[in-house]
Amino acid sequence: MDVNGVGWITAIIIGGLAGWLAEMFMKSNMGILMNIVLGIVGAIVLNAILQALNIGAFGAGWIAYLITGFIGACLLIWAGRMVRR
Repeated sequence: MDVNGVGWITAIIIGGLAGWLAEMFMKSNMGILMNIVLGIVGAIVLNAILQALNIGAFGAGWIAYLITGFIGACLLIWAGRMVRR
């Protein structure tokens, strides 16, 4: 079973990297587990948003998953900040 053209283990590793990059970009302070969750969930959320808007995704493969996870994780961090305020 694969996610966006990558396997589950690869999705976890790339999700962690995407979450970490989003954490650095958004200047937030979270742990490694939260980075992995943000990267994976961010990719899922952004893919759902893109499909709902009938916009094509960034493609398949690990680079597309990294880009989608990064943007999705940034959106989740931003939404979390809006809820806290």
